Amino acid sequence: MADLSLLQEDLQEDADGSLDFVSQDEMLTPLGRLDKYAASENVFNRQMVARSLLDTLREVCDDERDCIAVLERISRLADDSEPTVRAELMEQVPHIALFCQENRPSIPYAFSKYLLPIVVRYLADQNNQVRKTSQAALLALLEQELIERFDVETKVCPVLIELTAPDSNDDVKTEAVAIMCKMAPMVGKDITERLILPRFCEMCCDCRMFHVRKVCAANFGDICSVVGQQATEEMLLPRFFQLCSDNVWGVRKACAECFMAVSCATCQEIRRTKLSALFINLISDPSRWVRQAAFQSLGPFISTFANPSSSGQYFKEESKSSEDTSVEDKNRIRDQEVPEDVQIRPEDVSSDPSISNSSVKLENMVEEHAETSRKSPGEISVPMDSSLLCTLSSESHQEAASNENDKKPANCKSTLRPEGGTSSPDSALLDQELYNSFHFWRTPLPEIDLDIELEQGSGNILSPERPEETPEVTIPGSSNITMATRKELEEMIENLEPHIDDPDVKAQVDVLSAALRASSLDAREEASDAEKRSDGQDALGANELPNCKTTHDASVPLISDAVENMDSALRYIHNDSDLSTNSSFSPDEERRSKVQDVVPQALLDQYLSMTDPSRAQTVDTEIAKHCAYSLPGVALTLGRQNWHCLRETYETLASDMQWKVRRTLAFSIHELAVILGDQLTAADLVPIFNGFLKDLDEVRIGVLKHLHDFLKLLHIDKRREYLYQLQEFLVTDNSRNWRFRAELAEQLILLLELYSPRDVYDYLRPIALNLCADKVSSVRWISYKLVSEMVKKLHVATPPTFGVDLINELVENFGRCPKWSGRQAFVFVCQTVIEDDCLPMDQFAVHLMPHLLTLANDRVPNVRVLLAKTLRQTLLEKEYFLTSASCHQEAVEQTIMALQMDRDSDVKYFASIHPASTKISEDAMSTASSTY
Repeated sequence: MADLSLLQEDLQEDADGSLDFVSQDEMLTPLGRLDKYAASENVFNRQMVARSLLDTLREVCDDERDCIAVLERISRLADDSEPTVRAELMEQVPHIALFCQENRPSIPYAFSKYLLPIVVRYLADQNNQVRKTSQAALLALLEQELIERFDVETKVCPVLIELTAPDSNDDVKTEAVAIMCKMAPMVGKDITERLILPRFCEMCCDCRMFHVRKVCAANFGDICSVVGQQATEEMLLPRFFQLCSDNVWGVRKACAECFMAVSCATCQEIRRTKLSALFINLISDPSRWVRQAAFQSLGPFISTFANPSSSGQYFKEESKSSEDTSVEDKNRIRDQEVPEDVQIRPEDVSSDPSISNSSVKLENMVEEHAETSRKSPGEISVPMDSSLLCTLSSESHQEAASNENDKKPANCKSTLRPEGGTSSPDSALLDQELYNSFHFWRTPLPEIDLDIELEQGSGNILSPERPEETPEVTIPGSSNITMATRKELEEMIENLEPHIDDPDVKAQVDVLSAALRASSLDAREEASDAEKRSDGQDALGANELPNCKTTHDASVPLISDAVENMDSALRYIHNDSDLSTNSSFSPDEERRSKVQDVVPQALLDQYLSMTDPSRAQTVDTEIAKHCAYSLPGVALTLGRQNWHCLRETYETLASDMQWKVRRTLAFSIHELAVILGDQLTAADLVPIFNGFLKDLDEVRIGVLKHLHDFLKLLHIDKRREYLYQLQEFLVTDNSRNWRFRAELAEQLILLLELYSPRDVYDYLRPIALNLCADKVSSVRWISYKLVSEMVKKLHVATPPTFGVDLINELVENFGRCPKWSGRQAFVFVCQTVIEDDCLPMDQFAVHLMPHLLTLANDRVPNVRVLLAKTLRQTLLEKEYFLTSASCHQEAVEQTIMALQMDRDSDVKYFASIHPASTKISEDAMSTASSTY
């Protein structure tokens, strides 16, 4: 007992001491308390001072001198030797800065003079936690625009540039580079280009620390998007090429991850000629992690080639469909760019003007050569434009090639021979249009004299007027000339190999190598056929040998084998009207079905290979999912006219064994349908959509979430077929998956506008009534909205019997339901109908209100509580019951009076007052209707 008494005395003394301590603090001024605890030797007291600085400022904000005094003490507190105190102080700086901004008239320039120097100084603090906190504070201040532009230029950027100096600490340098990259979008193009960009370019070449290069690579896209196209192409792209070939795989991986952002900041020409080859190198990188990142970025990178005018997307204006617009574009192309007497196959004309006008570039021929080298002369066909020939990728190549070729007077020319052998000025003009000076290799490739080859081998001239009079004869090229050409190509390849690191040189070497292989194959064929075709060579006129001529009509020009060997650099005209209507496809045509000219073919081939099972083993087990995720973007880039390139890949992904892949496609199939249009959707997407409907719930939910978006794109007859399948959504793999049924109810509300009143009554009504009786209250709440919208649609329909029948069914199944939950659901439906004005009040008073008022005598209090709330807060708010003195109004008032005298206190309460809440979900919660 003695010990207890001593303990009580000690406790009493401690309590008295603490009370004295508190009373002393209350007697101090805010500045006094600040000084007292700031000078304390206890670290926790100084931390408390840092944490309470904002409260102290608020207390003294009316006195400018006191505010300045607090800010001065902050400067002294910033010199604390304890890192935790400095970190706590830095966490409060953004809040204090915001307070200074709001009270700027009282304490002008407070932040710039007292707080910003602390933030900048802490960026080089020895403690890692303090540095991290200051970096976060600096970015927060910049994001909230609390730092003046002048201060950014004079106080922040110079410190960051100093921290990234070569002799700076390694960790500090890495963090400073990251801060520079993150603040670039916030400070704008001008400051970034003048102050940050030069040092950033230096850091990209930091040979000592790969961490710095990795940070630069990871943020390269952000810097490019800030400085714009010109600075990106002139200053950043060379550094990006170096980073992509870095000896550390982590740097190359970071480059692959930001490739899309870099591509968006460059022009189409650089994107096609340089970045594409660079990306192919990343895809074939020795490191699996780099390849994995590159394949994940492949789809987004392809999407940067998108052109709104060539994607096949049109706005429907004045009831003009996309098909009509496409037809008009085709007609306009045909009228403007193609002479009337030149026939073009319909499939050779793109649906978009930009595609038809664009010439095929030599760089793209590198990827296409593997296919085109196997084509026969009669199978080569390309879209015809005004020049009917390929152009170079840059203006400098165009000028150089044209200057060199203009010096040769005996160049091979293609002329049009008018019918009947007559000539005209129009034919001479057309002759110039059909041939230009680019019928040669581009510089610095060798000049190949096609006249010599054509003199020894040329195509025969066919006339459609008299096909039986002109023998079909082909002439081979001389084997000696072929050998000389191959030797010349081999020499060029040997000269260019030392510079193979340059993407442009590599493309040229690929073109030359492909042409060399093709010429080697053709040389063996020519040797065996030379004797058989020698008689046909003598039959040709000598005056026709120097030129390679094409007829003025729809005949098929037979090109000599020597010229055909160069098909990777030249394009030929193929105007056979008979072939244009041929519906059969040869194996070569099937291989060519995946060739297009929107993106470099090598990129598309790599994208299509992502469905190869071997990729999952060598690159990434989820590579097919990445392919599926980016497929709508790739499809939009290629346009609906090139959907044939992706059709097989999409079907492969739709049947993938991984449900995550199919789920990804299911969530995006409605977007793909918008891209492809109704015809391709009905042909290619509807079968896959039907398969998804029978898939796992994880896949079906993707289709269900966008069911309305997809069905509205289908024709009305095709759309009605799905009415029979909507009932299947009520059956799930797991009955506890109530969110599936809730989503179904949401979609049915949207589907009401797509179907006729009879279809709604026959097919959607049973599903809606079933959902109204669901076990989960969240599903029922949405279903009440569905039923009320259904009542609204059927009531205004003709004949109105559907609406009356639905109301009668509601009364029978719910209003008179033996279960109290059913009767409560009937009250909820009536409340929703009133709130959303789904029925005119006079019709509501006739069809629903009498049955609603009978529930005032229900034996379950929950039903009566909801009835009281519905009558008081919803029904009596309507003007119909406020102004008219009808029998309906009297019945409502009598019912409310009866509820006010109810034996249940909750019923009395809601019948007597006017609750503020009118939300149906809150009503359901308040009446304890939530059951699982």
